Amino acid sequence: MVASAGQAKIIDGRVYAERLQAQVAAEVGGLRTAHGLTPGLAVVLVGDDPASQIYVRSKGEQSKAAGMHSATYRLPGQTSQAELLALVAALNADPAIHGVLVQLPLPKHIDEQAVIAAIDPAKDVDGLTMINAGRLASGLPGLYPCTPSGCMVLLRETVGDLTGLRAVVVGRSMLVGRPIAQLLIQADCTVTVAHSRTRDLPAVCREADVLVAAVGRPRMIRGDWIKPGAAVIDVGINRVPFDDPVKAAQGKTKVVGDVHFREAAKVAAWITPAPGGVGPMTVAVLLQNTVTAAKRAMGLEA
Repeated sequence: MVASAGQAKIIDGRVYAERLQAQVAAEVGGLRTAHGLTPGLAVVLVGDDPASQIYVRSKGEQSKAAGMHSATYRLPGQTSQAELLALVAALNADPAIHGVLVQLPLPKHIDEQAVIAAIDPAKDVDGLTMINAGRLASGLPGLYPCTPSGCMVLLRETVGDLTGLRAVVVGRSMLVGRPIAQLLIQADCTVTVAHSRTRDLPAVCREADVLVAAVGRPRMIRGDWIKPGAAVIDVGINRVPFDDPVKAAQGKTKVVGDVHFREAAKVAAWITPAPGGVGPMTVAVLLQNTVTAAKRAMGLEA
């Protein structure tokens, strides 16, 4: 049940991510002891995008911390599509690797969809292949996208039972908006998928008991767009100049979400900060997906 309005409770994604990572580490230890199985994750980075480098380093460090086999492939930006596809094929065939993740975005000369399609669906721990997207849409078990799955963990840990709640997802991307809408449907929510072209978007958002912002526009969703007592999950990661004009003049920037946090926190019952909300959960779910893929490869999970 959605709580009453007031000063929102902050959903600290780091707390829940650490909890999930501890569970993953325990499961990895159990698999190694009982079955001689060490889940393996391969992350591929093409080019030198600074944000992608940070994400890839974090994924490598945290998979090693969980006791997993971790392999990181850093390829130059001029790597050809054929070379990248050859590496993906080699990782698909490597029995020590149970999860394959190609960090997006890729350089413009590479067809992202072709690369995603080349990943073995059984090793697609980012949940982006057509097979896993179809299994999600059909309500069948599969490897689901990490960020939407992490959002659902946060909602269940805070709101609890989501049955019958009105959910509005602002954003329709294949990475977040569409898959989280499917997960909310599976949780028995009544779901509306809205976007920047939705007519009277503020009124649509005000209907939501659960509001998920994944539109990629800094502070787009204002406090008066939010239903009092709602749960707000802000997936947005946007770099903007500091509000302080002196710092802004110095070229300093900060990260904000798609929700105007200060305004929203006065109306919502729960809200994720940006950063520190959804982000930490993404890597934790990636590790969980890798363990699931390893178990399925060994016939330890249906």
